[in-house]
Amino acid sequence: MAEYITTKSGAFKDFIKGVVSWSRKWSFWPIPIGTACCGIEYMAIVASHFDISRWGAEVVRFSPRQADLMVVAGTITRKMADVLRRVWEQMAEPKWVISFGSCASSGNGIYQTYSVLDGIDKIIPVDVYIAGCPPRPEAFLEALEYLQSKLEGKKEYFEELKQKGKIIQMKGKPVIIG
Repeated sequence: MAEYITTKSGAFKDFIKGVVSWSRKWSFWPIPIGTACCGIEYMAIVASHFDISRWGAEVVRFSPRQADLMVVAGTITRKMADVLRRVWEQMAEPKWVISFGSCASSGNGIYQTYSVLDGIDKIIPVDVYIAGCPPRPEAFLEALEYLQSKLEGKKEYFEELKQKGKIIQMKGKPVIIG
């Protein structure tokens, strides 16, 4: 008669769920969509001074099938909107979107013409907005920490940013104003 080591199925499922949650928290694989000056700011974040590898997001992918975090940094034109939507649809589940800067979030007042999209939330769902023109790299790191706490199901980090005056809520979505 063979002996087997067994555990309660609920405890094992909770353990696996915790491991998966922890690994997702520390391994964002971003796909950057840098179309304007905010793309240069994103490059600064990946460089050694800000070093997003401390948050597990240094593996920048340029294939949507290998990415789970889309960072839209810059102006999105109406012609580009279909391409952006297609890239988002090809990303693996679960997936998150950060709207980085005023142009991606609202079209920015400078570029409000017939050809510029008034925010990427018109075509794809956005998890975190980062305000600013240009947005600060520190605000992007706060957005990463916010997404990590959201994955864990903790609301303390949101409250901490709210007390510091670095985050506001608009239409149920967080806007990091760093």
